Amino acid sequence: MAVSLISQQAGGRGFIRARSDKREYRRVVLPNALECLLISDADTDKAAACMEVGVGSFSDPEGLEGLAHFLEHMLFYASEKYPGEQDYTKYITEHGGSCNAYTSSETTNFYFDVNVDNFKEALDRFAQFFIKPLMSQDAVLREIKAVDSEHKKNLLSDGWRMYQLKKHLASKDHPYHKFSTGSWETLETKPKERGLDIRQELLKFYENYSANLMHLVVYGKESLDCIQRFVERLFSDIKNTEQRSFKCPSRPLSEEHLQLIIKAIPISEGDYLKISWPVTPNIQFYKEGPCRYLSHLIGHEGEGSIFHIIKELGWAMNLTAGEGSDSAQYSFFSISMRLTDAGHEHMEDIVGLVFKYILLLKENGIHKWIFDELVAINETEFHYQDNVHPISYVTDTVSTMRLFPPEEWLVGASLPSKYAPNRINMVLDELSAERVRILWESKKFKGYTDSVEPWYSTAYCVENVTPSMIQQWIQKAPTEKLHIPKPNIFIPKDLSLKEVHEKVKFPAILRKTPLSRLWYKPDMLFSTPKVQIVIDFHCPLSSHSPEAVVSTSLFVDLLADYLNAYAYDAQIAGLFYSIYRTSAGFQVSVGGYNDKMRILLDAIMKHISNFEVKPNRFCALKETAVKDYQNFNFSQPYSQASYYLSLILEDQRWPLVEKLEALSKLESDSLAKFLPHLLSKTFLECYIHGNIEPNEATSIVQEIEDTIFNTPNSVFKSMSPSQYLIKRVIMLENELKCYYQIEGLNQKNENSSVVQYIQVHLDDALSNIKLQLFALIASQPAFNQLRTVEQLGYIVGLSLRSDCGVCALEVVIQSTVKDPSHLDARVDEFFKMFESKIHELSDKDFKRNVKSLIDSKLEKFKNLWEESNFNWVEIEAGTLKFDRVESEVALLRELTKEEFIEFFDQYIRVGAPQRKTVSVQVFGGKHLVEFREAIAEANPPKTCRITDIFGFKRSRPLYPSLKGGPGRITMD
Repeated sequence: MAVSLISQQAGGRGFIRARSDKREYRRVVLPNALECLLISDADTDKAAACMEVGVGSFSDPEGLEGLAHFLEHMLFYASEKYPGEQDYTKYITEHGGSCNAYTSSETTNFYFDVNVDNFKEALDRFAQFFIKPLMSQDAVLREIKAVDSEHKKNLLSDGWRMYQLKKHLASKDHPYHKFSTGSWETLETKPKERGLDIRQELLKFYENYSANLMHLVVYGKESLDCIQRFVERLFSDIKNTEQRSFKCPSRPLSEEHLQLIIKAIPISEGDYLKISWPVTPNIQFYKEGPCRYLSHLIGHEGEGSIFHIIKELGWAMNLTAGEGSDSAQYSFFSISMRLTDAGHEHMEDIVGLVFKYILLLKENGIHKWIFDELVAINETEFHYQDNVHPISYVTDTVSTMRLFPPEEWLVGASLPSKYAPNRINMVLDELSAERVRILWESKKFKGYTDSVEPWYSTAYCVENVTPSMIQQWIQKAPTEKLHIPKPNIFIPKDLSLKEVHEKVKFPAILRKTPLSRLWYKPDMLFSTPKVQIVIDFHCPLSSHSPEAVVSTSLFVDLLADYLNAYAYDAQIAGLFYSIYRTSAGFQVSVGGYNDKMRILLDAIMKHISNFEVKPNRFCALKETAVKDYQNFNFSQPYSQASYYLSLILEDQRWPLVEKLEALSKLESDSLAKFLPHLLSKTFLECYIHGNIEPNEATSIVQEIEDTIFNTPNSVFKSMSPSQYLIKRVIMLENELKCYYQIEGLNQKNENSSVVQYIQVHLDDALSNIKLQLFALIASQPAFNQLRTVEQLGYIVGLSLRSDCGVCALEVVIQSTVKDPSHLDARVDEFFKMFESKIHELSDKDFKRNVKSLIDSKLEKFKNLWEESNFNWVEIEAGTLKFDRVESEVALLRELTKEEFIEFFDQYIRVGAPQRKTVSVQVFGGKHLVEFREAIAEANPPKTCRITDIFGFKRSRPLYPSLKGGPGRITMD
């Protein structure tokens, strides 16, 4: 079929693109007006596609809230061409892929990836979403339950609650005001009361899905001509009914919704402040980038910034600023922060300081050097961007197609280049006291609210805040010196590539001393001026007690806190760092452009070497850490179940309640006394990978050793090999099913959850591939049976799990529909039902699944960070199987169906002689009666009820560790 328009040819001439981008691009418009971007990548091992439909929740008919989201769910079921239920999802999953969708205000996006050999067939199934979906009556009723379950999962989520509250306090005649998720009430109960047939309403709404409102990105290995033939053949049958694209009637906030403080009560602990203004959408001036300039300054965290001052005063723990919107028609500029208890008492001072800084920006004028600095940073980031997975690339790119001219689809708004002070001042003027509204979240407002948001039942009250009040707050705001940032010293200048003298495939030990060991690998794949450095501080005294764990955590938090003002510029310039506690100490990781990396790393190591406990920062961070521990009570039940499972399995894990108690008693002087003890036994495991020469890698580690161990008065001391700390996992008993049943920590949450864990083996290549193959074959049928058919809950999944090299299967379900005992029984029934599927597996299907797993394993690393992470996992685990992929693929090629079935019968089948199972069951508020019945029941044969986790752990042997200490490294 002939296309009506092709404006870009092979190679993507006419597209603004990164210098490093070797892909080919073509724009195509089909006769039905479907606009497409075709991408050919000869090196890809995954193909992907994304369709954006210009119909979202703003188009929901009145009284049918959530219909657009519901339609998104329904399109996954079946089509006239592929009537088998979940045929699309099944095909994608069986061929190494994944698929998903999301509904936003003005669009709905559908996307998938798949192994390249199966792209055409997957694309054909995908196209049927938009040609002839079936949407059967039976599927409609089941999927309303899934949407309702998704909504119930969100009912106690503060993110969802506050988002809906902001929408609630907007113009009632604007679609922004709507509830968009949908529920049983909005999609079943109320439509029935009105005499509506929800399936007919769904079909009527589907008529909005017109080709002229769609944008498609297709990413394949084939040539552009070949991909174009696919697209013409598969997508030209989508109807074009000449629908009009959605336009908002007006802005969502009128004068009555501004000059307000909204005080709201959250579910979780912690106080939050969000200061917002409606502003002209940045998309209208994306080449000038006014909001990017202002968010850079207002959200800065260096000295002289809003955040630095309120942090030093002990009022806030973080701050973000920037423009955000779910529409091209309107936008908000927001400043969000997490407050301390002291910050809650100084809310007016904080708001006053924010307006004081805005006044400073107006008085100081717009600075071209700041704009130019941002241009330089953005250009470097764009031209040296890392490759990402095709599925991420297509979903990111499709969102630009409806907003930008074709030549700018690959760049979007990421490269502002026009210096326009008048545009920046225009937005700055919009950040006024007359246009502000403030959302303030705190449990301290209990007893003072007078309203309830209808969808999530969030209690709140609204108060006016006039410009004269803001003026008073400005006058009494802190007098500390606000100023704009200094020029950024971390912007890279040298982006040259180092010469690699020796071609190596795997990391090798470059240096070893009693204090450290250095693993090194030059970049052989990506030709990028970047490096990844990991310094793992192995401190065996970091986790021998709950007190040690929380003290180490607070030390790490304080370290990051002290570094923030200095290192913030590094992050802006593309140098990223993280410092976090591990199970055996703490880890420093830095990554990004290698040019200024040593400056940042040197600063981090000096902060570690010269560390002192600052009592004021200790108090602020301790307060936040206590609240974070307390907030575990409000986590999703499936997260609680996963926590209890880890507590059961790991031999060196302390319960949260004991850590919270230890943290509550911890004082700054006791932390100061603990640190010399913690650091008196330290070994550094180092990994350096990227655009760096071996002599420089060696000198970096030598310098770190000198800074950490060899400075006067250093508390760091070396560690003997015998003190190496190893985390191990308990070995469950064959043919025994263990249960751990407990009430959910927040009984207001109606959701219950089960995690059924089937322990199989310690890391071994042959067993690994058999278990991975089973998970590949079983994951989609498990989802289909337990979620789609039985409708047990929205969160359902069968996946692999590894703890310290011990490999297992786990099935997770979260539900309000059934109690965990019932859910667990359904999981067992699934395995019994699936037994025949495994035994009856045809040779053809077996070979197809093996090929799919091989294809997934042979998928190349997309960027330096993926390769680094793979290698570091091997080093950290002590397995050192850098050739893991090659060895496992070789075994897969030799694996027989009979060997696979024998493995299933031995370890996974219900009643298998070596099946080792734990079922962790968390009973939500809706299932307390069932909880009391469950714990009163007698234990069936071959089961064990765990009532004392630590007693149970002490009764079980441990798997051996795969990890060698500093004195033992094996490379076989």
